[in-house]
Amino acid sequence: MNNFPTIAAVVIFVGAFALIVSEKVHRTKVSSLGAALLFVLGIVTLDQAWHNYIDFQTLGLLLGMMILVNITRRTGVFEFVALRIARWTGGNYTKILIGFAVITAVFSAFLDNVTTVLLIAPISLYIADLLGQNPRPLLMVEILASNIGGAATLIGDPPNVLIGSAVGLGFMDFLTNLAPIIIVILVVNLFYARFIFRHQLRSNPIPVEKLAAFEEERTIRDKVLLVKSGIVLGLTLLAFMLHDLIGVRPATVALIAAAVLTFISKQDVEELLQEVEWPTLFFFGGLFVLVGGLEATGITTMLAGLIAGSGSSLLLLAVVILWGSAILSGFLDNIPFVAAMIPLLMTTIAQLGLTTAQAEPLWWALSLGACLGGNGTLIGASANLIIAGVSQKTRDPINFRNYFKVGMTSMLISVTLATGYIYLRYFL
Repeated sequence: MNNFPTIAAVVIFVGAFALIVSEKVHRTKVSSLGAALLFVLGIVTLDQAWHNYIDFQTLGLLLGMMILVNITRRTGVFEFVALRIARWTGGNYTKILIGFAVITAVFSAFLDNVTTVLLIAPISLYIADLLGQNPRPLLMVEILASNIGGAATLIGDPPNVLIGSAVGLGFMDFLTNLAPIIIVILVVNLFYARFIFRHQLRSNPIPVEKLAAFEEERTIRDKVLLVKSGIVLGLTLLAFMLHDLIGVRPATVALIAAAVLTFISKQDVEELLQEVEWPTLFFFGGLFVLVGGLEATGITTMLAGLIAGSGSSLLLLAVVILWGSAILSGFLDNIPFVAAMIPLLMTTIAQLGLTTAQAEPLWWALSLGACLGGNGTLIGASANLIIAGVSQKTRDPINFRNYFKVGMTSMLISVTLATGYIYLRYFL
């Protein structure tokens, strides 16, 4: 009977995941019901969920940025940028896909992934619509690029922040050790995307010919609002990059910026709130509680312990950490997983008598696994779910199945390359 909470938490999580994969029930309903069952059974209390498991920093950042983007979108600037990019590339969808992937990866290395995809995705939809193309390949590649790019720096992905703070690794440590392989992984994934979407990337010459008929300036519907939005959004992005120096969390920045722009833009608040992706936010809330059930019953710590203590040699341990972290991060929130891994890995390092320099490859393996693993499934990272939510407005939305076929292969390719890199750089 003592094992009941653990068994129930696992069954509820697996059952919820199976329903999400089946897509017979909307994922928000599934995550909400799963969270409700955990509350009813007493496995997770409302107080625990509120204070320990629901990541209000992520939810606040999402809400604030959604409002900022919705107001900015009303100016017509996204259509303006989309038209300009379409003209620069001659309407070549392959060039557009590659260009947006690189931009997304670079932005994700210095901003959080959520902010990056919320800014990039609307422009992507406009470009695809302008050219009469399916936006799904473009959106999927942006998911892959955001998670790959976020692994390159200390501030690119939350797991890196946790690792850097715990071990004392700085911005340049991450950049010099991880950026080289991240560049290689991004390039290989672009070739992979070019191959997998080859039939959908054929440019249609008819819409391209019509581009000359569009006057870019006419797409800007409200110049005054554009100036206000541009100033607030620019200051917001600057604050994101300097949040450690100014001591204000990104979620706080986003919510303050949303409040300020809502006030000075004189937009209808009810209309703005109706445009917020509430199903996505509630899905995140339920998912946080589901993962919290595994954390509360010790499942996350147990899995982390199995990985941390499974290697008989330093190379084998690094490989196990890399692959174990990648696979689990495709299905679990990588933040609590990495938080559980850090003290266990520190204990393992002490038991093996490793120096700080000798143990570094293990930390890079944990970082690469946790970040790259997010590409494995649709629930592997916040950026995945945000773009999936945006795609629901299109005729060919991203769902668990069509993403899994692309994302899991990308993850396997990326982690294989990372394995070779760790061996060649640190063990050869």
